[in-house]
Amino acid sequence: MSTTERPRILIVGGGYVGLYAAMRILKKMRYGEATVTVVDPRSYMTYLPFLPEAAAGNVAPRNLVAPLRSVLKTAEVLTGHVTSVDQVAKVATIHPAAGDPYELPFDYMVVAMGSVSRTFPIPGLAEHGIGMKSVEEAISLRNHVIAQLDKAESTTDEKVRKQALTFVVVGGGFAGVETIAEVEDMARDAAKLYHNVKREDMRFLLVEAANRILPEMGPDLGLWTKERLEERGIEIYIETSMDSCLDKHVVLKNGVEVDASTIVWTAGVKPNPALANFGLPLGPRGHVDTAPTLQVQGFDNVWSAGDNAQVPDLAVGEGAWCPPNAQHAVRQAIVLGDNVISGMRGFPQAEYKHKNLGAVAGLGLHKGVAILFGKYKLKGRPAWWFHRLYHGSRVPTMNRKVRVFADWTLAVFLKRETVSLVEMERPRETFVEAAAPAPKPVPAAVPAADKAAEKVSA
Repeated sequence: MSTTERPRILIVGGGYVGLYAAMRILKKMRYGEATVTVVDPRSYMTYLPFLPEAAAGNVAPRNLVAPLRSVLKTAEVLTGHVTSVDQVAKVATIHPAAGDPYELPFDYMVVAMGSVSRTFPIPGLAEHGIGMKSVEEAISLRNHVIAQLDKAESTTDEKVRKQALTFVVVGGGFAGVETIAEVEDMARDAAKLYHNVKREDMRFLLVEAANRILPEMGPDLGLWTKERLEERGIEIYIETSMDSCLDKHVVLKNGVEVDASTIVWTAGVKPNPALANFGLPLGPRGHVDTAPTLQVQGFDNVWSAGDNAQVPDLAVGEGAWCPPNAQHAVRQAIVLGDNVISGMRGFPQAEYKHKNLGAVAGLGLHKGVAILFGKYKLKGRPAWWFHRLYHGSRVPTMNRKVRVFADWTLAVFLKRETVSLVEMERPRETFVEAAAPAPKPVPAAVPAADKAAEKVSA
């Protein structure tokens, strides 16, 4: 970390808003005008809409992340957490990945910490649930699902087999629907390689507390999606929730009970709890309260956007807030970056206003659903192509765009790999076993005939 007398722009978070705002600021800033410092516990930005495809093996994990240091070459990138902020002194406390905490002064701040999974105190969830908020979780889910097929193929215990082939996803929004659709599609393909595992042996359950899935798509497309998933053998339970999953025994509020080795939790998100220590005004659900200019209410040197911000949606009207999605986050980041530059130079701030362009969802290979500009509806293969075209164009950096489209192009000619690398999660286990002190050898057993001969000779 360099010390400088230039003004410091501290960007807390390296996700959508953090990365795109930093890119915009660096592009607009004059040479030597300020120091841009980005702090994030990870050294890369993850393109979250591709997590279900990564879990299904359609996108390589390295291609849905953008390394912060290679993208933001002229910025400082610190790997660690901002745990608290003194807004009066303009000092942030940094807990680095290694070493002691320290204080970092700043002149301007961008709060872009994003969101974390919203969970409830459900018995067994912490022990057995799998989230879908990071590339590590997506790849772990892929390895885990294929490992369950391996387990079912190899066991003779019918109870173990049934539990291994039961998959439960809680949450019927984009993350939950895309995850169960992509994983079911992958498992269906993978079953062709097994002798004793068929798709008919598997059970997939999607649980949603609301009265429909994909509410952002509207009732028509939500119902169409539900019917298509049910045709593929996926059980969908709406207006219900999970009461417990102790010992992987899932109990739903509607009375359904199953033993499932795979329990995926995608039931919403909430702002990062660390925001409570930033000395900023928060809304009723913990979001940073911002003006339409993305400035934090009451501050002229702090901006916020994305999932952790409560941003007025001027395109909808008074009292509406921008939903926490990638479409808004990326566009907010551009306005935010421009406003930071304007704020440094004493120019007026621009307001953020963007009309929702629509939504897209992938439901497995060659299957999808989309709504464009609020009125044009696509289903099946056309929606799937639009889904890939849109998200492929949104991936940050040309390097990543080329790699993602290359993955998809190769998949046209080559079948996807369905191999479990679950050992990657415990890479040292085999070495530790080999390095452990060797047990004392057990004396060789003497055959009974030899013992009798010894007695006779004696």
